Amino acid sequence: MGARKRNRANELKEARKSQYFAVLKDCPTSPRKMRLVADMVRGMEVNRALDVLKFSSKEASRKVEKLLMSAIANWQAKNEGTRLEESNLYVKTIAVDSGRILKRLRPAPQGRAHRIRKRSNHVTICVDSKTVENDNE
Repeated sequence: MGARKRNRANELKEARKSQYFAVLKDCPTSPRKMRLVADMVRGMEVNRALDVLKFSSKEASRKVEKLLMSAIANWQAKNEGTRLEESNLYVKTIAVDSGRILKRLRPAPQGRAHRIRKRSNHVTICVDSKTVENDNE
């Protein structure tokens, strides 16, 4: 590996130490349905987002709730000295990307066949703490 490539890799490695995220891959729901749930919690404070996901009737909300808990646990692992209640965590970004599509055949009238696309998705959720700025000067 060249020096420039190694330096860039080290920079990216250092930058990831200050990011707190969790990734869910190959979730067997369509990305369109998952984006509806992701849009509900984008930018929300973490405790409020967990409440919204818990009481949502959508099936995808259970998986996003579990993923958000994982992202919070990752934040706690990197910030052992600070308390979760005082950190003002919020959902910084949540991205839903299309995953693998399984193609199946369904019988149709007159001996034909229709293609069924069973979609999956990848979800990436990133949490961060809001900095409280004091203007008491």
